[in-house]
Amino acid sequence: MLATEDDMEVVGEAGSADETVSLALRLRPMVVLMDLRMPGGGVEATARLADVQPQSKVLVLTTYGSDDLILGAVEAGAAGYLLKHADLPDLLTAVRAAATGETVLAPSVAARLTRHVRAPKKDGLSAREAEVLRLVARGLSNAAVGAALFISEATVKTHMLRIFGKLGVDDRTAAVMTAVRRGLITVDN
Repeated sequence: MLATEDDMEVVGEAGSADETVSLALRLRPMVVLMDLRMPGGGVEATARLADVQPQSKVLVLTTYGSDDLILGAVEAGAAGYLLKHADLPDLLTAVRAAATGETVLAPSVAARLTRHVRAPKKDGLSAREAEVLRLVARGLSNAAVGAALFISEATVKTHMLRIFGKLGVDDRTAAVMTAVRRGLITVDN
């Protein structure tokens, strides 16, 4: 559909996060349409592109609209977030807007982000950090947490280091105990 537009050219297609980053580095597109559930993790690919090739704007196009995925993608540097049920005119407008550096959000996504920004934060833990810590509380390893959240083990470690700093602790057990005691997370039995 995009290739039929006079002002657009589809320069590549990728099936994994690594392939997406590799192709984007080689082809240098203005806009990358990103699926968050691709093998290797779309959020991780978005973050990598934001770091190594910020001139390529990432526009998330996915069926998933959970708060954690939206926040993860935006925090990773996505220039926009649309749900796959968006109609073609909206998609074309979003691609053009992203190419010029504008932020594009589906109305339902914008509403969720607004609610998140307005919600009081508990001790500064982000929604993603709380989600990571809840999985750690269940006894999952960093690798298992990463697999469950479709993020890399290195990203889990980064979240854990931030959690340690915010909670003033030095290990996983203390982080979980402190977060439970402060009411930041609940532990399911």
